[in-house]
Amino acid sequence: MKLPFKTYLVGGAVRDRLLGLPVTDRDYVVVGATPDDLLHAGFKQVGADFPVFLHPKTGDEYALARTERKTARGYHGFAVSFSPDVTLEDDLLRRDLTINAMAEAADGTVIDPYGGQADLAARTLRHVSPAFAEDPVRILRLARFAARFHRMGFTVADDTQALMQQMVAAGEVDALVPERVWQEFERALREPDPQRFIGVLRDCGALQKLLPELDRLFGVPQPAAPHPEIDTGVHVLMVLEQAARLSDDPQVRFAALLHDLGKGTTPPGEWPRHHGHEARSVELVNGLCARLKVPAAYRELALAVARDHGNAHRALELRAGTLLDIIERTDALRRPQRYAQFLLACEADHRGRTGFEDRPYPQAARLQHAFEAARGVDVRPLVERGLTGEAMRSALRQARTRAIAAAIKVDE
Repeated sequence: MKLPFKTYLVGGAVRDRLLGLPVTDRDYVVVGATPDDLLHAGFKQVGADFPVFLHPKTGDEYALARTERKTARGYHGFAVSFSPDVTLEDDLLRRDLTINAMAEAADGTVIDPYGGQADLAARTLRHVSPAFAEDPVRILRLARFAARFHRMGFTVADDTQALMQQMVAAGEVDALVPERVWQEFERALREPDPQRFIGVLRDCGALQKLLPELDRLFGVPQPAAPHPEIDTGVHVLMVLEQAARLSDDPQVRFAALLHDLGKGTTPPGEWPRHHGHEARSVELVNGLCARLKVPAAYRELALAVARDHGNAHRALELRAGTLLDIIERTDALRRPQRYAQFLLACEADHRGRTGFEDRPYPQAARLQHAFEAARGVDVRPLVERGLTGEAMRSALRQARTRAIAAAIKVDE
C-alpha cells in the first residue's frame, strides 16, 4: 500500500534490529501530514492526547511527528505540536535516549542524527538532549532499559547520570504519581536483570524518593557468618538477581525484593542482629503496596514471604505441626500456585548471599512434601463421623499433622 506521505520506522524496532534482537513491535512516525491525511488514507485513529493511527492492513501504529515544550512541573506539563512542518529530526530530538532516537526509511536507510549507533556500539545509555530533564518518567525508563540490556554490557553515560541526579535534587521525581511508578516498576521486574533497575534508581537518588523502604536497607549490616555480603541492601539485590535466575514471574521477584524491609528499621544498637524484622517487614510491605497501589496478588505473596521466609529456612528442623502452620498461613491448600511462588522466593533469599548462589535448598523439598501430605488427607471419614465446625477443624488438623509427620520421617 503506497502512502501519500513520508513514514519512518522508529524507536525500539530500529534499536533492536541493529542489536540483532528480535523485533516484535513496530512503530512508525509520519512526517508532513495532518490527521485528516491519515484518515483519508484509511487509517483508524486510536489516540486522543497524542493522535495515533492504526494502519488499515497491518494494524501497526503510526504517530504524527511532534514536538513537546515544557509548560509545568512533572510529566503532564507539556505543550505538544503536530504541525506538518515538524521534521523527522525534530521528532527524534524529543525522545529519551540516543539508542531510541533513530529512524529507518522504507529503503532501509538508518537516520541517526544524535549518535544512537555510536552509543549502541559503546553500550551506552545516553540522553538525547537536555529536554530529558523535563520528564521524570524518563529516569524510570532508563533504569528499565539498564535492567534489559545489562547482560549486553550497557552502562549509563556519566553526563546522563549527572543529569538524573540534578532532576532528583530539583524535585522532579516528586511529581510522579504512584500508578506511573508502579507501571515502570512492574515492567522492570520482567526484565532479565531487574536488580539493575533498583541500582540505577539508587545511584541517582531516586530510590530514596520513590522506594525509601528499600533505600534505607543500604548500609545496614547483618551477621557475617550467614551473610558474607553483610550489607542488607546488597543482599536484597542479590536475592532479586537469584529470583530472576529461578523464575520469570514478576510476583516472585517482587516478593523476593521486599522480604527484608524490616531490617531497615532495626535500631542501630541492635545491629547486626534483626530480631523481629519479619513483623516489621509485613507492616512496611503493606505500606509500600498501598502507596504504589500494587495489585493484590503481588501484595499477598510479598506479605507471605516477608512473614515466613525465616520459618521456611528452618524447615528441616521444624515439627510437623509447625510445617502445617506455614502451609495454613500461606493459604497453600486453596492456592497451591502461590505456595509454589512462595517457595521460589524463599529459595532466592537462601541463594542471594555471597558464596551461596549455587547451593541446594532442600528446605523447599521438605515444605513441598509437607504440603502434598496435608493436601492428600481424605476428609470423607471425618464427614461420615458427623464432625462439623471446630470439631471438624481440629480433627482435620490432627490428621494433616500426622500425615506430614509420616512424610518428613520418610524424607529423613
